[in-house]
Amino acid sequence: MSQDQGGAGTGDGRAGAGGPIKVMVVDDHPMWRDAVARDLAASGFDVVATAGDGEQAVRRARATTPDVLVLDLNLPAKPGAQVCKEVVAANPALRVLVLSASGEHADVLEAVKSGATGYLLKSASTEELLDAVRRTAAGDPVFTPGLAGLVLGEYRRLASDPGPASGGDEPDAPRLTDRETEVLRLVAKGLSYKQIAERLVISHRTVQNHVQNTLGKLQLHNRVELVRYAIERGLDDA
Repeated sequence: MSQDQGGAGTGDGRAGAGGPIKVMVVDDHPMWRDAVARDLAASGFDVVATAGDGEQAVRRARATTPDVLVLDLNLPAKPGAQVCKEVVAANPALRVLVLSASGEHADVLEAVKSGATGYLLKSASTEELLDAVRRTAAGDPVFTPGLAGLVLGEYRRLASDPGPASGGDEPDAPRLTDRETEVLRLVAKGLSYKQIAERLVISHRTVQNHVQNTLGKLQLHNRVELVRYAIERGLDDA
C-alpha cells in the first residue's frame, strides 16, 4: 500500500446503522501489518485483531468474527489461501480481501477459488484500500484493475468443464423468482452489486438480499459457485 494518500475522515468505516465495520489484518511483516491496521482504525473501522501467521489468523478470526479479513497470501505456518478456505468455511458471512504483493494470475485465481471476495495489490494507495474494504464488507467483488477480467474468464472456463454428475435432481431444482434470475444474470456478467442496483433501479441492500436468497435456494456457498451455476445455464449470454 503506497503511503501517498492519507486515510479518509472518520466514518468511512461505518456499516450503516450496524456500527463500524469490524476488520482483521493478517500479514507476517509487523511494520506493514501495523500500518494497515492504523490506517483502517483512523478511518473509522473497528480493527478487532491482527495476526502474523496462518495458524494464528484462523484462531483469531474465529474468536473475533470480523466482517472483513484483510489477508496476505505469503504467510508462515499456513498459506493465506488455506487460511481463507478455513475461515470462510467456519463463517460464510466473513468477507476476505486479499492484499498481496503478487499479481500472478495463479495466485489471484487460487485466492478466489478459496473464497476471497476481492484481491488488491500492495501497490494500491491508502484510499484505494479503504474503499476496497468498504466495498468488500458490502459484498462487492473488488479487484485491482486488470484482474477482474481474469477472474471472470476463469469462471467461464470452470463452467465449460464437465462437473460431477448432478444425478436426477435437476427437475427438482429450486425455482427462482424473475427478479432473482435477473440479478443472477447480471452477477454472471461480472457486474458489481452497486452496478446491478443502478441497472435495475433498486437499492444495494435489495441486490444483496436477492443474492443471499438465491444462494440459499440453490444451496451454494459463495459468489464463485453462483457465477458458475449461472454460466452453466447460459444466463451470462441472456
